[in-house]
Amino acid sequence: MTGKTSDGLAPMIGDGLGNLAKGMAVAMGKRMLSSATGKIGSATERLTEYVSNGGGPGLMGALTGRSKGGGGGGDKKLKVTNIVEHVDVGVPVRLAYNQWTQFTDFPSFTKKVEHVEQIEDQKLRWKAQIFLSHRSWESTITEQVPDRRIVWRSKGEKGSVDGAVTFHELAPELTRIVMNLQYHPQGFFEHTGNLWRAPGRRARLELKHFARHVMNEAVLHPDEIEGWRGEIHDGEVVKDHETAVSEEQEAEAQRSDEPSTSDHRAERGRGRSQPDARGRRPQDESRRDGGRRPEARPSSGAGDDRRSTRRGETADRSER
Repeated sequence: MTGKTSDGLAPMIGDGLGNLAKGMAVAMGKRMLSSATGKIGSATERLTEYVSNGGGPGLMGALTGRSKGGGGGGDKKLKVTNIVEHVDVGVPVRLAYNQWTQFTDFPSFTKKVEHVEQIEDQKLRWKAQIFLSHRSWESTITEQVPDRRIVWRSKGEKGSVDGAVTFHELAPELTRIVMNLQYHPQGFFEHTGNLWRAPGRRARLELKHFARHVMNEAVLHPDEIEGWRGEIHDGEVVKDHETAVSEEQEAEAQRSDEPSTSDHRAERGRGRSQPDARGRRPQDESRRDGGRRPEARPSSGAGDDRRSTRRGETADRSER
């Protein structure tokens, strides 16, 4: 009977131990998960604080929660990212510049620019996709010189981009576009993307999109792209578009009215005598009668006597 009782208790004890082990495993799993969640949350908070303070050399300290040498880099501001890109396009510099000033066309050929609104001649409002979010900012053109350069400043809630674009004529049908940007990130995503140099890659791609649009579309219809030909200095419009176009047309008309170099040569050649049938050009009257031939000098009596004497001697010799 004792053996039967022990045999009946064995399964019960085994089941109890199994349930206890399962319960302990579940409890340990929950504890480990809670601890890991807490650590992840702490690490996220440290990273957010690290980026908000401007980054610096204390990235490993922000990840591990340990400061190396007591320095976290929180007092050091993140430097502005400088981006310099250039592209060569096979069009005249005027066409490249005119297409660039058509800011409202940028969403049609770029990838991330969603909307551009021209508020004033020197003010624009932009909207673009940055990572998985959308950002808006306002830019002010501080200097603009036709066919040469455009300089602007911008401001926005989540970062801003200041910069300049210049146009350089390499040949009559070849233009180099140089873009220099200063990126000021604000916010977690902007700082994180800035660490990986994402703005530079995006600027490079958008510049290539612009060059592709100019070579495929603008070059086929150059007369349809008027552009903005005014001038801006110190953020103020000093010459509007209509005045600039009128001055350019007047200058072009004056150049067309002026006789060319060949015309001047033709005018100078009209006074020259034409060659005769043998191809010889007759001399000018002034050159023929210009007094270059020595005039006949009056002969003296002595000279005449000597010549007559010589003639007589010659005659005598012939008779002999």
